[in-house]
Amino acid sequence: VQLQASGGGLVQSGGSLRLSCLASELTADVRSIGWFRRAPGKEREGVAVISDSDGSTYYADSVKGRFTISRDVAGNTVYLQMNNLKPEDTAVYHCATRHVALSSTRYYLDPVLYDNWGQGTQVTVSS
Repeated sequence: VQLQASGGGLVQSGGSLRLSCLASELTADVRSIGWFRRAPGKEREGVAVISDSDGSTYYADSVKGRFTISRDVAGNTVYLQMNNLKPEDTAVYHCATRHVALSSTRYYLDPVLYDNWGQGTQVTVSS
């Protein structure tokens, strides 16, 4: 499965962006698709994840109420709508898929458990 992220850019604080992740195909063994980010000098962190089975969504506390993850009807594109952006949201954003089954949702945002990554798209938020 190839993943292609797009939609990044430069935006002022308080602005919005919508990221898109286009998957070449989503096989039945994909458990979830997520958005992750890595800011300069920081570790990669999970931002938002959508479950492939039932569409449940999960968010990092830092983006709850501002970001929304969704997927299109065909299911091959996952979006991340980012509103009220802050300078601390500046990072390279990647989408990724997870195949391993997890016994608890507490791990859904852990990037270590995602095994297929697309290239990133840069999001820069100016103050």
